[in-house]
Amino acid sequence: MRFSHRDTIPESLRGAVIALGNFDGFHRGHQHVVAEAVEWARAEGRPAIVATFDPHPVRHFAPHVPPFRLTTLDQREELFAAAGADAMLVFEFGDELAATEAESFVRDLLAGHIGAGGVVTGEDFTFGKGRGGNTQVLREVGATCGIEARAIGPVGEAGQTISSSRIRDALKAGECDVAAHLLSRPFTVRGTVIHGDKRGRELGYPTANIDMGHYLRPRFGIYAVTGRVLSTGQELKGAANMGVRPQFDPPKELLEPHFFDFDDDLYGEELDVAFHHFIRPEAKFDDLDALIAQMERDCAEARNLLGAARND
Repeated sequence: MRFSHRDTIPESLRGAVIALGNFDGFHRGHQHVVAEAVEWARAEGRPAIVATFDPHPVRHFAPHVPPFRLTTLDQREELFAAAGADAMLVFEFGDELAATEAESFVRDLLAGHIGAGGVVTGEDFTFGKGRGGNTQVLREVGATCGIEARAIGPVGEAGQTISSSRIRDALKAGECDVAAHLLSRPFTVRGTVIHGDKRGRELGYPTANIDMGHYLRPRFGIYAVTGRVLSTGQELKGAANMGVRPQFDPPKELLEPHFFDFDDDLYGEELDVAFHHFIRPEAKFDDLDALIAQMERDCAEARNLLGAARND
């Protein structure tokens, strides 16, 4: 179940324990915060809600920054549900929420409108106008209006905290394995297959073209990927170009997975494309024959990395 902070809250969800944060990517650190909220809720017979902000506050205050999202709302809803949440609360971030004082956010919104009984955040969580609220404000104001607040320390290893920024840095470097370790799963783009210019089909490598939208752009290049067709659950393996296709004019930024031994019509289908291995950077070749020869090598490498036997 998904609802907005502007909606009337169902009576069955009042008194909930809320895990509160951006939770973009829902990495292992975020999972630790949500696990605390779910365990607390179950121990007291309360519902568990995971709250997120959309658009991300950074997008509101700095709309010029390049795309950086690691998950869509739909992906987060599924991840939260799998972690045990009974519902997802979306704080629709705009001028009104940005101007809300921290005390009002706790007293009027969390306690009054939403009816939260408990809130769990990370230790570094800030909120309210000018980031005037922190975990201490949440505890102190919450105590006056029936909310108990808990703060969870960061999850780290080898002296480094697991964070969304570390995951973004890894993806921008093409380090799929590092990102997957921090996320606990491969970075996955969800999108609808759109019509392209059929270049791949003409070259013998039809692709399922996907607009990256608000997702972070991983390092441009060729990847070994897996795909899942959401309508059928069909699992696919392939190689994908992520970038602007320097061989062709004009440059067009797309994610273009080619799935092995598959030639069905995917136009209009929603796909999950998971990035498993970076194979090489984008490059411009002397001619199409050289490009096709490299694509053959890329697909062979992707098959090998994914353990995908060839069906000839």
